[in-house]
Amino acid sequence: MSVNKVILVGNVGKDPDVKYFDNGSVVANFTLATTERGYTAANGTQIPDRTEWHNIVCWRGMAKVAEQFVKKGTQVYIEGKIRSRTYDDANGIKRYVNEIYADNMELLGSRRREDGGENYSNTAPDGNSYKAPSAPTAPMADDDDLPF
Repeated sequence: MSVNKVILVGNVGKDPDVKYFDNGSVVANFTLATTERGYTAANGTQIPDRTEWHNIVCWRGMAKVAEQFVKKGTQVYIEGKIRSRTYDDANGIKRYVNEIYADNMELLGSRRREDGGENYSNTAPDGNSYKAPSAPTAPMADDDDLPF
């Protein structure tokens, strides 16, 4: 058995690049930054923030949602799988690319609604069916003991 599952929460680095194909398919590509906060070690050494950039790929209905709602700076939650591919650049040099093919996407942060945000996900293994924005959820009590 094996598992290829990625969960990311980060900020979009650029507006999605959206392409429509003759067969009706649509794809949206954008970058997502995730940052591990820096700290000061016990010996006083300063460890800086570390930012990783991820290439996100959304297909079909999720791509249309990304085109409409995802903009540079938007905070998003992404679930998906890692895909690797190669291509030859203009100079004939082989390039390697790692991408996250999104299965689920939730808009967070400043664009998040008070009723819990908007959630879009594939509902079929072939990726052709998507559910509508999630129904409102009950707000959490303000007196919980969660540290975040």
